[in-house]
Amino acid sequence: MTHQHIAALCKRFGAHLINVTDTAIHVAVVEHPAQELLDALRFSTQKQVDIECWSAERMEKQQPPQEAAPLQEEGIQVVDWVNQTLNEALARRASDIHFEPGEERYQVRLRIDGVLHPAAVAPARLASTITARLKVLGNLDIAERRVPQDGQFSIMLGEQKVSFRISTLPCRHGEKVVLRLQHQGKQHIDAEALGMSASQLGLFRHTLTQPQGLVLVTGPTGSGKTMTLYSALGERNQPDVNICSVEDPIELPLHGLNQTQIHPKAGLTFQAILRALLRQDPDIIMVGEIRDGETAEIAINAAQTGHLVLSTLHTNSTTETLVRLEQMGVARWMLASALKLVVAQRLVRRLCPHCRSLNPEPVLLAKSTWPRPLPDWQENGCERCYAGFYGRIALFEMLHITPELSRQIVAGAPASEIETLAHQQGMKSLFDHGLRAVEEGRTTLDEVYRVLGMPHDE
Repeated sequence: MTHQHIAALCKRFGAHLINVTDTAIHVAVVEHPAQELLDALRFSTQKQVDIECWSAERMEKQQPPQEAAPLQEEGIQVVDWVNQTLNEALARRASDIHFEPGEERYQVRLRIDGVLHPAAVAPARLASTITARLKVLGNLDIAERRVPQDGQFSIMLGEQKVSFRISTLPCRHGEKVVLRLQHQGKQHIDAEALGMSASQLGLFRHTLTQPQGLVLVTGPTGSGKTMTLYSALGERNQPDVNICSVEDPIELPLHGLNQTQIHPKAGLTFQAILRALLRQDPDIIMVGEIRDGETAEIAINAAQTGHLVLSTLHTNSTTETLVRLEQMGVARWMLASALKLVVAQRLVRRLCPHCRSLNPEPVLLAKSTWPRPLPDWQENGCERCYAGFYGRIALFEMLHITPELSRQIVAGAPASEIETLAHQQGMKSLFDHGLRAVEEGRTTLDEVYRVLGMPHDE
């Protein structure tokens, strides 16, 4: 972070930047330093933070009134503050920006590599002005403050065009606004870059060459399901293949695909668009998410009648997906005949290769969990990363529906028996994949526990 950025950060908290050396940052405050300032400085730089206490008179001499105010209530100052916040989020690789009104201050937090970090703050009285600016960007109703709103917009930040999804929610002290940065840059990630093992990648690609069937990618929100789907579509995106998608919203425009966004108010629901797509002579259909039994039934019928169907589902594991679809009203015999592959995935933070260190004593887990000693990696933090991590990697679990598994599904076998049989046939669990990543020095055991929980934790 540059001297100018650190000075601007201090100014937001009513502090004054005295000096920056190779090892330390010297800051002056009146009375006690704000904890948010210390957190933000430690988050932005790994240097030691030295605090001096000044009198109010001395601070006023260093910060004239027109410079001390970080924002004005109206006009260009708020616009500049919002743009500066968006630029900061982009520079820090944030996936989401939380604008949160509070009783004493207006707080911004950035989700970086899946973890929230405090960022800019503003006076609480400016909450409505900042919210209005964000609503203007998102083409939302400024006068409507009682109900949630959502939308999309694109703006130029520097020389880069950046797209966001915007969501508002009425809260106790005003409207909270969350912006999600849409995927930038490459149109899709190659399947090899997803992080699958060699056997998983081979199974994934083999399934994508099938003329028909259902492929499901499961996991919680923010686990990278959509990117896995886009990489799958990229594998088959050829002039002789007609690929159609129904999405909410279209997150990544891809050349060569026929992408349709749902619009419920106009009658464009997942079900309506899916029925229309089946009359468009598709080879491959991508459904952004299966949310109800009707959508599931249409997707499975399409997978049984000569189409390869790809979709996502919010479940915690591969075998739990079978239970969820059955709860939606899908008959087991239909599921067994249509389903080809279920992919469960999670994202864990990637260790920074520049500052990671290895404790001399390895970690020993139960032999049934992992047969070998695991390296005890430590995240230290440096100027290249945030808290010892940089980016994220995906962990995968793949349930391949073999003929034997298909028979067990039709026979009504419980999910636990199907899972046991799948492991006997070679399926590696999410936890297994996570421990493999620890062994390879790509993440830490604590990070795997944070995302997946303890092994066999019911």
